[in-house]
Amino acid sequence: MSRSLKKGPYIDERLMSKIKGLSPDNAPVIKTWSRSATIVPEMIGFIFGVHNGKDFIQVRISEDMVGHKLGEFSSTTKFSRHGGKMQKEQEKSAVTKSAPAETK
Repeated sequence: MSRSLKKGPYIDERLMSKIKGLSPDNAPVIKTWSRSATIVPEMIGFIFGVHNGKDFIQVRISEDMVGHKLGEFSSTTKFSRHGGKMQKEQEKSAVTKSAPAETK
């Protein structure tokens, strides 16, 4: 559910104060835990370290990201792989195809 139009987008004031005196060219990575902050045009060009629960994922803000949330670009889950019988069969067939054929 989106935020009320009357309230406007949620922008973290601490992030805006960190950006205020800096230029995007030589600014350090700005670490933040505020995943719910909306990206505004003033943030374009900066690199944010968005916390995913374990690490800080570096996100460079571009024009296409304006209006989205910072957390959308820092995944909190790690994909391992799909399992099951079919996956094991595919892995076996891939190994046998890639192994060189023995000649006598």
